[in-house]
Amino acid sequence: MGTLYLVRHGQASFGADNYDQLSARGHEQARRLGEYWRERSMVFDAVLVGGLRRHGQTLDGIGEGLEGLTAPVTALPALNEYDSQALLAAIHPQPLPRPDTPELYRQHFRMLCDALAQWMAGVISPQGMPSWNDFSAGVRGVLEQVRQQHSGHNVLLVSSGGPICAAIGQVLGTSPEATIALNMRLRNSAVTEFSISPKRLMLQTFNTLNHLDSDAHRGWVTHA
Repeated sequence: MGTLYLVRHGQASFGADNYDQLSARGHEQARRLGEYWRERSMVFDAVLVGGLRRHGQTLDGIGEGLEGLTAPVTALPALNEYDSQALLAAIHPQPLPRPDTPELYRQHFRMLCDALAQWMAGVISPQGMPSWNDFSAGVRGVLEQVRQQHSGHNVLLVSSGGPICAAIGQVLGTSPEATIALNMRLRNSAVTEFSISPKRLMLQTFNTLNHLDSDAHRGWVTHA
């Protein structure tokens, strides 16, 4: 069997005018993941990546830590994250305050969970976004491509929490509520593993941060 390594991007710029770029910590997390894999002689046969800036920056950091990434890279729009601002606007049209306090941070994610549930149920249609069924179908297509083309291979996939947890939900058959809960727990640069066989994908690990499991790196764990 092969293994599909699904990596959530490093810490982005939550609360800034442009979320879609890694913070200094996010760059460090990505490089450290590459270093961890280099120390274990990891080799990838193929790389799949979303088209957002934070996805590309994370992949660049992993490649830097690996001291070279020679596998072919395929960019797939289906691995792009949902638009959280469009989701929030669909249930709260008035501008929200910048989430720069613990309470506002919690409020932001409570509202996002509510908006996600409504989107997945077909209650809201956020501007500029596909339906949940179409979003999920795009992720399902990526998984089918991996299953058909990469059995017996090591495949690296760099994306965001939404597509990764949609993939987990499809493999495990989880409810929308459970899929949202998984999404909210996924940490920056965390690795989730699926084994790949010609017939199916199977979950092996979820949300692991082995590359940060040392006294020097434990303080690097982030969620947004």
